[in-house]
Amino acid sequence: MRGVTTQSADFTFAVLTQIFILSRTNRRVPPHENNTEASETMTDLHTHAEDIVAQFSDHLDLTADDVEERLDNLVNEYRVPVDEARRSVVNSYLDEAGLERDALSGGGNASVGLAEIDQDEQWLDVTAKVVDLWEPRSDSVAQVGLLGDETGTTKFIAFQTSDLPELEEGAVYRLENLVTDEYQGNFSVKLNRTTTITEVDEDIEVGDDAETVEGALVDIQSGSGLIKRCPEEDCTRVLQNGRCSEHGSVEGEFDLRIKGVLDDGEAVHEVIFDRESTEALTGTTLDEAKDMAMDALDTTVVADEMRIGTLGRYYRVSGPQFGRYVLVDEFERLSDPVDAEAALIEARSI
Repeated sequence: MRGVTTQSADFTFAVLTQIFILSRTNRRVPPHENNTEASETMTDLHTHAEDIVAQFSDHLDLTADDVEERLDNLVNEYRVPVDEARRSVVNSYLDEAGLERDALSGGGNASVGLAEIDQDEQWLDVTAKVVDLWEPRSDSVAQVGLLGDETGTTKFIAFQTSDLPELEEGAVYRLENLVTDEYQGNFSVKLNRTTTITEVDEDIEVGDDAETVEGALVDIQSGSGLIKRCPEEDCTRVLQNGRCSEHGSVEGEFDLRIKGVLDDGEAVHEVIFDRESTEALTGTTLDEAKDMAMDALDTTVVADEMRIGTLGRYYRVSGPQFGRYVLVDEFERLSDPVDAEAALIEARSI
């Protein structure tokens, strides 16, 4: 095992503390590690190291070799995933420099189609149309909605603390210094205080990346109904037992959603209804759901009530696909209900 200096040991301890909070495991590298994979990992780490040096070039005197050594220690000694190792190293340098993440820039931002984003914490410059604006569910959020370009659409979010001019639905903007975000395989972009916004006099034909699926709603999954989300301004994660996977124990803010399964007789499709579409589907508002849970002293009664009115009915839904889920933008009820339990048994056998 490589010798570790006092400074790098302190760094490793600090980063591993963050990783333990995220319930990661510090396993050693198996002795039979494939040499080809190891070589590819080293090349990948060097690229990440150069990116980090560029990000902090105006703030810290870093070298790619030093940054790569820290990444290598986490990835190859402690088996931390590369993306998480990079995030931990960046967080450590942010603390060292006394900076907020918004103060960083990309040092040569990428030009990637919105529907082609596949990296977390990547800095982008895009020309995009504001396809849709949604109602923010947190006071910390200034705007949230969909941006679109020729490749398709992706979610965007801007926080109050960034103090940016408001975007108008249907307008086209040149947006520089956006940063990508990833959660459970779904990518979005965040506007921040370094983002520059310039309206451009042109139109964009937004690519159609929407999926349309239909079938009987045969299951409403765990995590549906009245839920709580993390209130931190850069996070919308759903709490599990009062804890956010990123920020630990927090108070949380109520929200509504349905994670459903549609069965068309040949395949099953997983769909997510957000608060607006859940209210439209069930006829139950967020305030009514909170009252219902308060009366019963149990939040699960909300999902139970939603199942009664929706399971077994046929729906057609459309919206962008993120990971295995179609995020419902539009839906319509098609016909009479079916036996949901029998359909679910059949769906699970597919």
